[in-house]
Amino acid sequence: MIFGKIEYLNLLPFHVFMKRFTKSNQQKLSMQYKKNVPAKINNAFLNRRVDAAFISSIMAKNTQHVNLGIIAKKEVKSVLVIPSKKHKTDAESASSNLLAKLLHVKGEVLIGDKALRYALVHDDYTDLAKLWNEKYNLPFVFALLCYHKEKKLYKKIEKEFLKKEVKIPQYLLQKASQQTGIAPNNILEYLTLISYKLDYKAKKGIKKFYAQEKKF
Repeated sequence: MIFGKIEYLNLLPFHVFMKRFTKSNQQKLSMQYKKNVPAKINNAFLNRRVDAAFISSIMAKNTQHVNLGIIAKKEVKSVLVIPSKKHKTDAESASSNLLAKLLHVKGEVLIGDKALRYALVHDDYTDLAKLWNEKYNLPFVFALLCYHKEKKLYKKIEKEFLKKEVKIPQYLLQKASQQTGIAPNNILEYLTLISYKLDYKAKKGIKKFYAQEKKF
C-alpha cells in the first residue's frame, strides 16, 4: 500500500496518528510513503502511482473518499494571496489557485508552511479561507482523503483518527519547528484553525466550491 504523504504542518496530527496506527510490523511493511507537494501527489494519485492520499478538492471531485479532509472553518493563515505586480499561482497548489480566481483576488498565491511563515510576520495578505467564509458562511475544504481500494481500511482510519484529539509529542513538535522555521507555539496555534472531519457544513462548502467552479 503506497500512501501519498504531504509534509505540510496542517497534516502533522494525521502523520502522528498514522505512526501509531501502523505500529505492528505487518502494517509497517504494507504501508509505504511517497512524499511530495500537493500538486505532485494529486498527479501520482490520478495516475495510480499512490493508492491513497489527501487530494486537492478540485481534483477529488470524482474519486472515492472518506469523511476526512483538510478544512478551514474560517481563517487558515496558510493559503494566502500576497501583494504582487503580476498575478502568480503557486506551483504546489491546485484548489488554492482556483479559489483565488473564484474570489477575484489578485496577487501571488502562497500556500503551505511558507505561507504561514509569511502570515506570522506580515499583515498585508488576503486569507482565502477567511474570505470564502465571509462570502458564503461555509468552511472551505482544501483536500479530501481519497483512495483507490481498501475502503474498509480507510474507513477504519477515519473512525480511529476522529475518535479523539491527537496529541503531538514534544520531540516531534520540536522537529517540525526546526524543519519549518516556525516556533512550536505558533504551530500549535495554527493547528487550532484546521479541522479534519468532513461534516454537514464542510460538505455544503465543497458543493458550493464545485458549483462556483462550474460557473467560472
